[in-house]
Amino acid sequence: MLPMRLYTAGIADFERIRQDGRIYVDKTDLIFRLTQESQFVFLSRPRRFGKSLLCSTLDYYFQGRKDLFEGLAIAKLEKDWKQHPVLHFDMSACKNKYEISQIIDELHSQLDDHERKYKMENTKGSPGTRFKKLIQGLHEASGSKTVVILDEYDAPMLDYLHKPDMLEQVRRIMQEFYQMVKVCDKDEQFVFITGITKFNQLSIFSTLNNLSNISMEPAYSALCGITKEELLTIFDEDIEMVATRYKCSKEDMIDRLKLNYDGYHFSNESEDIFNPFSMMNVFRSKQLDYFWFGSGTPSFLFESMRQFNTNLLELEQLQVPSSQFDVPTEGMTSALPLLYQSGYLTIKGYDFIRDVYTLDFPNAEVKVGFMDNFLARMMNLGNTNTRGFAGNFYADLYNHDIEAAMKSMQAFFASIPYLEFGEKALDDITKYEAYYEVLTYVVFSIFNCRTFTQVKVARGRTDVVVFMRDAVYVMELKMRGTADEALEQIDSKDYAIPYQADGKPIIKIGIAFSQETKTVSDWKIVKD
Repeated sequence: MLPMRLYTAGIADFERIRQDGRIYVDKTDLIFRLTQESQFVFLSRPRRFGKSLLCSTLDYYFQGRKDLFEGLAIAKLEKDWKQHPVLHFDMSACKNKYEISQIIDELHSQLDDHERKYKMENTKGSPGTRFKKLIQGLHEASGSKTVVILDEYDAPMLDYLHKPDMLEQVRRIMQEFYQMVKVCDKDEQFVFITGITKFNQLSIFSTLNNLSNISMEPAYSALCGITKEELLTIFDEDIEMVATRYKCSKEDMIDRLKLNYDGYHFSNESEDIFNPFSMMNVFRSKQLDYFWFGSGTPSFLFESMRQFNTNLLELEQLQVPSSQFDVPTEGMTSALPLLYQSGYLTIKGYDFIRDVYTLDFPNAEVKVGFMDNFLARMMNLGNTNTRGFAGNFYADLYNHDIEAAMKSMQAFFASIPYLEFGEKALDDITKYEAYYEVLTYVVFSIFNCRTFTQVKVARGRTDVVVFMRDAVYVMELKMRGTADEALEQIDSKDYAIPYQADGKPIIKIGIAFSQETKTVSDWKIVKD
């Protein structure tokens, strides 16, 4: 019988992982390089991508815990194993605080913990004042410079991103705290800061001139996450076990893992990166599921999309200049930086000549989860069973029962409140149709179907085109008009001709919507 395999899903304590004999993807060669190259470092990665485990690993490394690193790459690189006092702050503990005083109390609590750990005198003053005394006092008392680790530094601000008055109060508190990193730079051996976003007004970025932002450096693309090589070597037997559970070949399972969890790129030269949280949960549970999205969706992201009137239909194969990635959070004019930094979009290509990136959803897990939540959050659907409807709709199409699928669509659209895009009600036909285009696109995307809207052809634009396993669906939507007119437009403008070369049956659907009932009023179907 094989020994039990212990995984790191949800565990971010490096000491526990090593002492329990849990599987650890060795990144210590990159950690060693990083600590030798830079003194002040910032790393942005999506949530649940191993930032906290990286912080914990750095913590024990600077404590000189050589015993924990035996057998890892760094054991052959580090010769001295010097001990440094480490101030490790988990700023995620400041989230979900409803009073400013609670954030201050949390900072004081963590400062108290560090003072007790190092037997330092309990100091008085603001969080920033105490932080400064700790950094300097530990250097003086130990004779070794202090290491500072700020994990999820932006967590306190993201809670209030769309509440300007509260955000300003939190920003002032955190600025007073974080600016001590610059004030005490002569007392610091190494400073490591993680987060999702970049708040320029917090002194860290605006005053720490020698801060190295490694978030998009090719050398550190794989610092968090699992590469394909690591997957195929470290987790070879785990892939076999999951394949056995699903009664498929190992090669088929690798393809399914890539489809669902691979595809992140954190620089223009990055290899494919698998989501570590999802992969560990797949191997622990021996099943494929949407683990990353199920672990929580940040409300600030959807609020930003709502505020900036983000066009959902333009998020795939989106081309943007490199300057878009480094926009400070306070100066954002679109939700794009947050979508990238949060991991909902990733780099899929780079044009060196134009200095332009192509962004897209990393994988099926992210796209499907995002679309599933988009309906409920962005379209005010409340408790509407979007997944249930989408499942029935997709199953009907999959089984070629298109009449049943259209009846499901009719009932679903009738059950949801009408959406107002942006700040004004939309009272023109084109935007009404765009509303239903979005809904149709989202429903198909929930099942990871290749879905396109407003597809340019020689004689116009096709409203919706969907590619399924054994058919291509060409749809035309009409708010003021009939299903027959919609179908006639598909034929008269040759919307279906570009897909004849695919060799799949083409199903043309003309759909009419009613302004009064806000749902499907009629439909006509022709199978070529």
